Amino acid sequence: MLTKISVHDAVGTKLAHDITEIRPGEFKGPAFQKGHTVCNEDICHLQKLGKNHLYLIDLDEDEIHENQAAAILAQGLAGEGIAWKNEPREGKIGLHAAIDGILVVDKAALAAFNLVDEVMCATRSSYSLVKKGDLVAATRAIPLVMKQATIERAAAIASQHNGVVSVRSLKAAQVGIVVTGNEVFHGLIDDRFVPILSQKISDLGSNIRQVDILPDDTDRIREVIDRNLKEGCDLILVTGGMSVDPDDVTRKAIFLAGADEVHYGAAVLPGAMFMVAYSHGVPILGIPACGLHHRITVLDLVLPRILSGEHIGKKELAFLGHGGLCLDCKACVYPHCPFGKGG
Repeated sequence: MLTKISVHDAVGTKLAHDITEIRPGEFKGPAFQKGHTVCNEDICHLQKLGKNHLYLIDLDEDEIHENQAAAILAQGLAGEGIAWKNEPREGKIGLHAAIDGILVVDKAALAAFNLVDEVMCATRSSYSLVKKGDLVAATRAIPLVMKQATIERAAAIASQHNGVVSVRSLKAAQVGIVVTGNEVFHGLIDDRFVPILSQKISDLGSNIRQVDILPDDTDRIREVIDRNLKEGCDLILVTGGMSVDPDDVTRKAIFLAGADEVHYGAAVLPGAMFMVAYSHGVPILGIPACGLHHRITVLDLVLPRILSGEHIGKKELAFLGHGGLCLDCKACVYPHCPFGKGG
């Protein structure tokens, strides 16, 4: 129960909640924190903040304060790889990455949580790469006082699938790169794929184990993929020969190399002719020529997820369509843009 009193009559009482101060362009935060004992010197400051009245709280047995509620909500929302402190500010608690890795948001569970009255949680986009300590989500109970049953119901929804937000670490994979194309193999043009892919791989903490440059020969491509698998590569990137031309044989070679799962085509531009295949659990990624001409492609959306241990199949490639259209900006600012934020 809330009791409204004049700010003058509040002298000697403790504040029931943080009181926010906003100075545009300078400061936004608590001018006075919950538990502060109001003194005469505070009255002028409080009135300047528009506080001519304050509130005393006498909680009923079935009620809960916003700070207690925020902690219960944070506990339910936090999955693996998430850290938070029971130090609410203005009724909010932030959830942070406990490790370097990729953020995963259970979007259906997040929506179900946010459909509960009087609670909220906002997150960064799922599949964002994050560093230890990064803020990835924040939650709060919206009223100052609410029913405890409501908070417990929201927390139960959040925790049903081991939390709404989690961070997965990226595996340091041993990667084989197979570049295909007669023009590259015979030296008619210089290879540009290897340095591009090597940089992407090293940036994600993995290692290049083997590099091969081959002609458009189905059997030779198959043999090299087989060798990479036998020699311990746990990720293989194959470039070139991914389009629909009759002499593009790379897809057939991947299939003949024992791939027991093949998905050709992704709902992303650039990268529609991307392939994901698996041979005895080892992912083989077929990278189309767009990887040479665009700084960011479907590969940049899929590769971190593969390295986090996620199995990418037809459904995952289809869901990339929402947000999967690159605007090909003159100055690329990825990841600070909409590309890849919907899937």
